Amino acid sequence: MRILFSSTPQHGHLLPALPLARAFRDRGDEVSVITAASFGPLFAAEGITLLPVGPEIPELLAEAARLAGVDDPTVPDPAVAAELFAGARIDLTADAAIAAAREFAPDLIVAEATDYVGPLVAAALEVPYAKLAFGPLIPAQFTDVFDAVAERRYQQRGLTMPRPTWYLDPCPETLQGPDWQPPHGRLPLRPEPHRGPDSPQAPAAVSADGGTRPKVLLSFGTHFAEPGVLRPVIDALTTKADLVVTLGLTATAADYGDGLDHVEFVGFTPLAELLNGIDLVVTHGGAGTTLATLSRGLPMVVVPQGADQFLQAGAVAAARVGVAVMPPAGAEAVAEATAAVLDSEEHRANAQRIAKEIAAMPSPGEVADTLAGLLG
Repeated sequence: MRILFSSTPQHGHLLPALPLARAFRDRGDEVSVITAASFGPLFAAEGITLLPVGPEIPELLAEAARLAGVDDPTVPDPAVAAELFAGARIDLTADAAIAAAREFAPDLIVAEATDYVGPLVAAALEVPYAKLAFGPLIPAQFTDVFDAVAERRYQQRGLTMPRPTWYLDPCPETLQGPDWQPPHGRLPLRPEPHRGPDSPQAPAAVSADGGTRPKVLLSFGTHFAEPGVLRPVIDALTTKADLVVTLGLTATAADYGDGLDHVEFVGFTPLAELLNGIDLVVTHGGAGTTLATLSRGLPMVVVPQGADQFLQAGAVAAARVGVAVMPPAGAEAVAEATAAVLDSEEHRANAQRIAKEIAAMPSPGEVADTLAGLLG
């Protein structure tokens, strides 16, 4: 079989798709990915073919801001988000994506939840596609806006936006909203913390060493780890715990200022490794980080910065596996929430219960086999 993955060119969108892409690869299927060229080294290390199409995120953001009539594309704005994912990316990527996909001749296209290029390719080539979700189901009032922007682009090409044949869902039901209904074609898919290509398929978790101070991972992902945002949080948390702080893609420890020799800063590192020996995670609430943390049975404090992170924050708080600290609350509120969760047996027990729920979900290999069987 020939499986084509399609994704927005961002780590938070691509990395959750890797376990399923690996599963198809390990079955002996031909696997390719459509996204920007900068991700070539990531997929080369995995033995997965990249079909490099479309610009990188900075160019896409600039075009989205122009389309939305906004001067600063870095300021959170629903109109810019809709134009980014459903407007500018189709405008600047679709033609090259269709050409590359036509040559690859996929039997199935797997598109991440905010990718509108993959479904467009599926419509143009008349092949089925599966939508790969991130976390809790995104409410229709948000997705409808994106869909309306995308639909105009589809119509310009004489296409109708297709309905996904399958909805690949990595979110345990406990984290879904109270009115949640399973989407059409739902197939549960066990989420996994990101691991490197040479790491064990299921690395053994290493529990905290029982020292006198708890150990906290502070991770705001690859795009939200701004020193100006994190430095006050670091200062507030160092009175509560030993810290491991992720630097994102471009920052260095020096960017966070002086007097932090007691803090362990780490560059881009697979989350499967970072979670070992940790008692609690303080995070922006990216879906990948949230589900990976819970798969290890760890409680968390979520400090959402934008996008769907508020959805994850609400789900974490509702399930009592952590605390959400909503803006404009400051660093002291984050520190107080961290201390409260570290002292809470309830949050820890609930996180461990969800870890068991996640472990019982079908593995990426099982889902790949299921999809192959359904495709015949």
